[in-house]
Amino acid sequence: MPKTYWVQVEGNISASAIAALSAGVMLKDRCTRPAKACAMEEPALWPRVPPVRWRDSIPTSWLELIITEGRNRQVRRMTAAVGFPTLRLIRYRIGSWSLEGLEPGDYRRIRINLPAALPSGNRPAFARPAKLPKRIRKSRRGSRGR
Repeated sequence: MPKTYWVQVEGNISASAIAALSAGVMLKDRCTRPAKACAMEEPALWPRVPPVRWRDSIPTSWLELIITEGRNRQVRRMTAAVGFPTLRLIRYRIGSWSLEGLEPGDYRRIRINLPAALPSGNRPAFARPAKLPKRIRKSRRGSRGR
């Protein structure tokens, strides 16, 4: 599902950085998928506790970033890779669910309709029992205390 983030970064985000985020950024493990990135005005948000560090000499800017994968600290790593470290990060939307109309501490119940059963050939990977290689199965049997 696409995930939409509002990101406050250190410095005035450049058009070349937005283009790099849109094309995909090379991180140390591999390149990210292309994202949809655009600069945005500062949104009306609740105050952050503790507040984001403030420096008079270094401005901040906001961008909206939509990604379709979810790697560990991906948004923070992407913005740092293009030279704009993340100061504040808000996941605003996942698929069609968003924070629109919610105040801090509020929640919304959503009914999700899932199929009663998945077709047998399309079971998700986590539903299949993992089969260990033969050498590992043997070593688990009788190697106690040796």
